[in-house]
Amino acid sequence: MRRSPFLLLAALLVLLAGCTSGPDRDEGKPTLPPRPAQPSTERWLPGPGLAWQWQLSGRLDPTVDVPVYDIDGFDHPASAVADLHRRGRKVICYLSTGAWEDFRPDAGRFPTSLLGRGNGWEGERWLDIRRTDVLGPLMAERLDMCRDKGFDAVEPDNMDGYANRTGFPLTAADQLRYNRLIARLAHERGLSVGLKNDLDQIPELVGDFDFAVNEQCAEHDECAALTPFVRAGKAVFHVEYELPTREFCPTTRELGLSSMLKKYDLGGWREPCA
Repeated sequence: MRRSPFLLLAALLVLLAGCTSGPDRDEGKPTLPPRPAQPSTERWLPGPGLAWQWQLSGRLDPTVDVPVYDIDGFDHPASAVADLHRRGRKVICYLSTGAWEDFRPDAGRFPTSLLGRGNGWEGERWLDIRRTDVLGPLMAERLDMCRDKGFDAVEPDNMDGYANRTGFPLTAADQLRYNRLIARLAHERGLSVGLKNDLDQIPELVGDFDFAVNEQCAEHDECAALTPFVRAGKAVFHVEYELPTREFCPTTRELGLSSMLKKYDLGGWREPCA
């Protein structure tokens, strides 16, 4: 039987009315957009002026009232990192990435062909950073350790071998390539990463690193070289060993550095800039 077009139109209107929702109880309130998905890992990005504690020897003292701790990645378990987190601290994982240390548990995995001259510290020798095919996987495992223990960041040490007598013909280009590799490996694991010393390459590397760590820039009249980090909104964690605080604090405070006086053993003692 053929249906009247008027009946078909009426039926369609009834169906459309049934699909329309009734008035909203919260009518008049703005409709909120869906919350954007958050990235699975967000790096900690420390800004200039943060006070810090750097302790690489002795029994760890977690009670120093500062927002940032820098401690040895091998020597401390995940529970120590978690304890510092409960106290409101961010925690940096100290690693040597440019020198071999005979006292580390993975020391036997480094081929002897990669070991150069001593770097001035007992049991340590410079690494041939050109051999990224070997060092890359070894350093990736160390950074895995930092991540798995819950650290927020990493301080890779001995990152200026090209400027020292290493026993290898290292160039500035070799150092840039290696330092950027370490930064990339850290970022892939959700860790922020600091550039340790290596002042001459700051202009090329400030974009690759999230903060800087420096020793004795005031003693050598080099602190101004670190200001690209401060201008980029990135912290510069700085220590002196020989100068009294009255001689360097006014200058480094004006430059925006996070400065303190430490002893060479980097134990718990510290004298911060007020």
